[in-house]
Amino acid sequence: EQHIGKLLTGISQQSLKELEVMLVDSGSTDATVAIASHYPVRVLSIPPQEFTFGRSLNLGCSHAQGEFLVFISAHAYPVYPDWLERLLLPFSDPRVALVYGRQRGNGTTKFSEAQQLAKLFPDVSLAEQRTPLCNNANAAIRRELWEQHPYDEQLPGLEDVAWAAWALGQGHLLS
Repeated sequence: EQHIGKLLTGISQQSLKELEVMLVDSGSTDATVAIASHYPVRVLSIPPQEFTFGRSLNLGCSHAQGEFLVFISAHAYPVYPDWLERLLLPFSDPRVALVYGRQRGNGTTKFSEAQQLAKLFPDVSLAEQRTPLCNNANAAIRRELWEQHPYDEQLPGLEDVAWAAWALGQGHLLS
């Protein structure tokens, strides 16, 4: 509830306009779904007892129609109106399976966290990353590859890193 309005406003202000936006809700009891209803968003629900990050991602992916599947967490809203264009740009290389965007803190971010974010998400990205480090809080993958290998629903976390490791093992690139 605290972040969803800012996220959906940021998405609605993107330079790319033909977007399909889905919100996967796992039984929130706050105003998240009510706030989302003011935006052109399709809400998908998953019972809280069935929640895993992988299951939530797979649910959203299974309902999406696009060539690229973009993920963004409510707390990781776009800073620029061309965020989505920039995020999708590396897919011009057909070898790229996954792209993830930089994350920054805000005015309440602790110094140590800001330093960690700067290390994990540097100003200049690697064109051909060879390690599976990534983060689905701000990322995109190719739909055709997700269809070959959905997210592991049994993992309690790091499903993004497991998927990235699979993609690298198949000879694809991360960016």
